[in-house]
Formats: sequence, C-alpha cells, structure tokens
Amino acid sequence: MTEITAALVKELREKSGAGMMDCKKALLENNGDIEASIDWLRAKGISKADKKAGRAAAEGLVAIAGAGHKAVVVELNSETDFVARNDAFQDLVRGIANVALTTDGSVEAISAATYPASGKPVADTIKDAIATIGENMTLRRAAKLEVEHGVVATYIHNAAGDGIGKLGVLVALKSEGDKAVLTSIGRQVAMHIAATNPLAIRAEEVDAAVAERERNVFIEQARESGKPEAIIEKMVDGRMRKFFEEVALLSQAFVINPDLTVGAAVEAAAKEAGAKIEVVGMARLLLGEGVEKEESDFAAEVAAVAKG
Repeated sequence: MTEITAALVKELREKSGAGMMDCKKALLENNGDIEASIDWLRAKGISKADKKAGRAAAEGLVAIAGAGHKAVVVELNSETDFVARNDAFQDLVRGIANVALTTDGSVEAISAATYPASGKPVADTIKDAIATIGENMTLRRAAKLEVEHGVVATYIHNAAGDGIGKLGVLVALKSEGDKAVLTSIGRQVAMHIAATNPLAIRAEEVDAAVAERERNVFIEQARESGKPEAIIEKMVDGRMRKFFEEVALLSQAFVINPDLTVGAAVEAAAKEAGAKIEVVGMARLLLGEGVEKEESDFAAEVAAVAKG
C-alpha cells in the first residue's frame, strides 16, 4: 500500500478544499491516488474539488495583442507581484504578445521569434531581463485565434494597464456580418467566458474523459441514496444533462442577460449583424492557473494528521 504522507494529504487538501482528516481517509480508501481521492470526496459530498482545481498562485501578467481577425494571449510568470508591477516587466510582456501575433501562437514559436527591441530571440530576451531585474521569469502559456471572415474579440479582466492584467480571454466569431456588431457581442461573450470558464463551446465538444469521470461521480452519489439501479440511471442522465448545460459555453445562461443562453444571445446578435454568427474558438488564460505556492507553515496540520 502507498504510504499516506503529510505532503500527499496537503496536496489533496489544496486541490479539494476538504478537511485534513477527510483527505487522509480518502487517500487511504484510494491507495494514495490523488484524482481517485478527489472523486471519492465529491461522491461523499465532502468536496467541490472541480471548483477549486484552477487555483491561481503564480505571479506575473497576462497580455493580449491584436484585434480584427486575429489576436493572441500570453502569460509571462514572475516570482513576485512586485516585479509584475515593474514598468520594464510590463513592457516586456506587451512586447512578447506583439511578437506572438506574428507566429503560430505556440510557446516554442514565440520563444524562437526575434524580439525587435533586442534583436535576439524572445527566449534570450527573457534571460537578459532575468539578469537585469534579478528574478526568474517564464513564458508559460500562449494561445492564438484567427478567422478569415469575422472577428476575434478580446477581454482583459481587472486590467493593470493597456492590454495587460491577470485574466485574458479571446473568442473567435466566424461571420460575414457587420463588424461593429460582431465586436460588441464578441466582447460580451469574452466577458462571459472570463466569468464562467466553460470547458467547451458545445456539449458534444466536452472532453470524453472529463464527461465519463463526471458520470462516475454522479453514479456513486446516486447510489448513496439507496435507490434501484433503474432509477439511478435516470438520475445520472438528468445530472449529466445539467452538467453539459453548465460547462458548455453556448448552453450556459448568459451572464449579461441570464434570461438567454449564450447561444440565444449570439443568434439575436446575428439578426442585428445581418448574417449568421458561429463561435469557432475561445481561449482563456488565468494567471498562474494550476500552479500552487508553497505554504510556509504546515506543522500544526501535519501533527493533526499524524495523530489521526
């Protein structure tokens, strides 16, 4: 059997938000498997782990460049928020975003591209900035969207300056309609994506493994009720329909007008634009998503686990 260490319990606690003893029990029940333990906690109603999995902890900035038919969003991490407020760092992340617009949008391509101000590759320019500022930096993620006909709308939440902030969103709309209308509805949808973080544009595009994992959790939850298998199957089917409504962009209640789904809002805008609008892409980068900071004091909780 896998040893259930304090570090393992700490990791599960950070990802699930459940109590220390519940985390220890979950790990014992699942032979130390973190993901299985998260599902076990959720099935028992102890944790809402799926709501906590994207905790943002890294510092730095997200930057967006572009408009019209193409745009990019990049994430440049730093060790401290102090450096992220530095003018030189902000200029650097803006510059990298502008360079990214000339590439395919991958981190590899951006890193290899020439940074105009230095005449060096972006990767070397970042190294020079590390030496100058005295803090480690990493170009962690990037995404680029482009449409031949239509617009790529952008949104920065809580902007720290022109085109920079902690959360950046792109949404690509394919349409021959009026560009002003497309830009307006596109920005609204981008704001919605910032708020709700959908898993996919449409229900059928949700990752099959994610959907299957969710179904298994619902099955275990339903079985806790003690109802017959035939009833459990209907319960699970209903919960899965609700799940897809909640995680697929077009079926979500539109945050700007909850009486409409996002899909219905886009259809209404299409009438105003004079042409069909199709949402063909989205990208959402939340600074530090998936990166955890070290806890400075864990001794008291370690002791509690040891006693348990």
